Amino acid sequence: MRDVAIAAGVSPKTVSNVVNDYVHVRPETRALVRRYVEELGYRPQAVGRQLRRGRTGAIALAVPGIDMPYFADLAALLVSAARERGLTVVVEQTDGDIEREREVAAGFPVRFADALIFSPLSMPPSELEAPRHDTPMVLIGEHGGAAAVDHVTNASVDIGAVAASHLAASGRRRIAMVGYKENRPKPVMEQRMLGYTQGLRAAGLPVDRALIRAVPEWDRQPGADAVDALLAEHPDVDAIFAANDVLAIGVLSALHRHGRRVPDDVAVVGVDDVPESRFTTPALSTVAIDRAFVVEAALEMITARLADPGLPPRNLTAPHRLVVRDSG
Repeated sequence: MRDVAIAAGVSPKTVSNVVNDYVHVRPETRALVRRYVEELGYRPQAVGRQLRRGRTGAIALAVPGIDMPYFADLAALLVSAARERGLTVVVEQTDGDIEREREVAAGFPVRFADALIFSPLSMPPSELEAPRHDTPMVLIGEHGGAAAVDHVTNASVDIGAVAASHLAASGRRRIAMVGYKENRPKPVMEQRMLGYTQGLRAAGLPVDRALIRAVPEWDRQPGADAVDALLAEHPDVDAIFAANDVLAIGVLSALHRHGRRVPDDVAVVGVDDVPESRFTTPALSTVAIDRAFVVEAALEMITARLADPGLPPRNLTAPHRLVVRDSG
């Protein structure tokens, strides 16, 4: 714009008025500016024009890690659903770090987005609902359930209970859980562990705390390491509930390495139904979370909030279902 203004001998404001078709420009000035716009190949920046209209057409998705299969699949679904609505998705990774989450919640570095879909891990509910800016925000996942903001959550207590009940119903009696995070309590972990204990008790089985194995992260290697320690101390384990599918994939690998047949010797159930779970050997049984529902509900909440900022906060729960495959 500055180059066009210099060439035409006018101000950048006049160039802006011409390219945006403002009426109060003399015909000869308009013709001169348009001539140099064509000669110099100037094209107005779409984002800048949208900002002047009060919308950028972009929404931000902030998640702990884009390399996590659950969030990678959710992001892909969101991009597709947003594109159908003429929207663009910007993805920000927080690593679950509270300071980075605070930056995102405060509008940075996603300041150009019309709305934020946010999966926090560390920010307390009081901060999540505190006044920040006028950008609509929808929380996804279990964290922040007490905050008075729009939220699409998961029924993780029931998810844990469904998994444990299924394993017990198949005749398993020494059912372990892999996925406890010692010194890092998180709602999703606590809820899935609570559901696991409820499922055992409902089946008349005792809750043996020694069978609940801690991991530093919900990833493949920690899942495998947990099984190494578990089998060394409790070789009679005949089933494992993994708090998510990525842990379960590590569990399957370790069981194979120890010569334990799945599901004959040890049955395994995970959570999430990430695409990778269908291609493990054996294929992983899991509790599937309806990520398409999460995406559609979050987008609908954002649309409604943009149209009417005064709406009361809403809280929806994503459906889930047991998917029984070959692992148990």
